[in-house]
Amino acid sequence: MQTDLVEPTVRIRELKKDRVNFVLENVDLAFANSLRRVMMADIPTIAIDLVEIQTNLTVLPDEFIAHRLGMVPLVSTNCDEAMKYNRDCNCISFCDYCSIRLELDVRCDEAVTMDITSNHLEVVAHQEDSMLESGDELSKRSHDFGHPVGKGIAGVPPVLLCKIRKGQSLKMTCIAKKGIAKEHAKWSPCSAVSFEYDPYNKLRHTTYWFEINERDEWPLSDNKLEEDPPRDDELFDFNAKPNKFYFEVETDGSLGPQEVVLKGLAELQKKLANLILGLKSDDLDGMLPGGDMDTRYEKDAGGGAGWGSNNAWDQGGDAWTRPPDAPADWVGWASPKAPGDPQIGWTSPKVPDNSNNNNNSNMAGWSL
Repeated sequence: MQTDLVEPTVRIRELKKDRVNFVLENVDLAFANSLRRVMMADIPTIAIDLVEIQTNLTVLPDEFIAHRLGMVPLVSTNCDEAMKYNRDCNCISFCDYCSIRLELDVRCDEAVTMDITSNHLEVVAHQEDSMLESGDELSKRSHDFGHPVGKGIAGVPPVLLCKIRKGQSLKMTCIAKKGIAKEHAKWSPCSAVSFEYDPYNKLRHTTYWFEINERDEWPLSDNKLEEDPPRDDELFDFNAKPNKFYFEVETDGSLGPQEVVLKGLAELQKKLANLILGLKSDDLDGMLPGGDMDTRYEKDAGGGAGWGSNNAWDQGGDAWTRPPDAPADWVGWASPKAPGDPQIGWTSPKVPDNSNNNNNSNMAGWSL
């Protein structure tokens, strides 16, 4: 299972509207796990972030409904180019370039139980003036950008928000913003991302807990068909490493599975490029004003008396002593000096003649 110096390959085994199953080969375990984490946490999408509730006559509290609205997946195709981050926008609060405005206004007037779902959310234009911002983000959006996933599509059930009866109503305004799952899980485009390697556990990376029989209690996955079963006479290779990984990516519908994988690879490449750029700095001279090292608080080793030198302490420098010009009533001490250097370092405070007096109003501070 040694990784050869060959190009990585991807073989798609199954592709559906909301999931993809593929095999990634000729990479190491660190790269495969990094790709999995990036697809889950670093791909931007849009999700409801602010909710202003005008009327809530349901049995659910405002916070409960607001949390459910935040977890409703919204269509985020080409989100990285079709919307700005709100923190990077020049608008006063929110505008069409950095947010999506959705409204919900439902009332039940019949003696039935009525379901309020994500299909009741309507995308509307912002009331605020967007003249402060400009760009081509709006032209890069699809016709259903920002709408709840599955709205108007037959056979796709909507997300249930709450249920109301006759006389109850719910009215609110929602603001959806762009973000990534590192900030909150609601911005994750994936429901689940998993990968498996070494289905026969030849590398012995997994220790199974079982009661009677390991194989009966831990059945092998279908990925076993991709590899040869181990032989009883096969020696264990301590240097073997996995290089074949079986991925299963399932999305919540905000992004397609193909877009999730491609954008995940692009984001991982960007992170590695930034890391390489940081490691390839010519030198560190530009970081410190003193050259290779910041030596502003050091003198040369021959007669230094600064903080970074030992000469002032035990290699030729004077010990802690009284200053040569100290009066008879001097009580403090002076720091060491370098050999041949008439300048004495810091001196401690002195007290007046009546040193036993507790009144130290005449005490002098540290001085040179």
